[in-house]
Amino acid sequence: MSQEERARVVEALPGEVTWDEMAMPEGDLHSQAKMGALQALKGYFSRQRRRVYLGTELPVYYPAERRFAPDLVAVLDAESHPRQKWVVSHEGKGLDWVMEVHVGGDRKKDAEYNVKRYARLGIPEYFIYDRARQRLEAYRLPSPEAREYAPIAPAQGRYSLEVLGLQLQVEEGRLRFWAGHAMLLEYEELIDRMETLVAGLQRRVDEEARQREEAERLREELERRLAESQAELERLRRREG
Repeated sequence: MSQEERARVVEALPGEVTWDEMAMPEGDLHSQAKMGALQALKGYFSRQRRRVYLGTELPVYYPAERRFAPDLVAVLDAESHPRQKWVVSHEGKGLDWVMEVHVGGDRKKDAEYNVKRYARLGIPEYFIYDRARQRLEAYRLPSPEAREYAPIAPAQGRYSLEVLGLQLQVEEGRLRFWAGHAMLLEYEELIDRMETLVAGLQRRVDEEARQREEAERLREELERRLAESQAELERLRRREG
């Protein structure tokens, strides 16, 4: 198959999954957790200037496999431009990290079937966020050649994401990513922090302006008193003379 023929085949692949292939909609609890994680990761890797593709519910095509659409995916060393689908044969590599968010219903798809499937596909790390129970389950391939996951044990409540170079934990009802001692913030949190910083800077500018005005007032007062003293001194000299 020529390169042009391959490109036409890739373009013809559907960019969406059917209702039969998707889990039932799970509302805000599902979407908020997924988008919050996406925002935190996108902000971090953008600041790091690393080439990492991040997507949600993106149809994924592996050779000879039925397509699927994970809640959140990450692929290292890949351009971050928007995509309608991820075709492994076209992109030249598979997924590096996958997370599924479970809110309600049958857990078998995420906790059993996907554990076997993602390992068979060679996806290095797979995380499950059970929001209803507020807990994480994490799996990693012991080696690049392995096709069966080993569970990841948390250390002091945090799970290591070796693929992304981060840590992850559930804290106060939400996913929290860490880069060393720094917590990755979601967009709204970044905006709130920037607004607080700007407000603090504005208060500092206003205070410095007030201090300058006070200093100017004092300078003018001193100059006035000096002028009055000099005038009084000159008057006394004339009277003595």
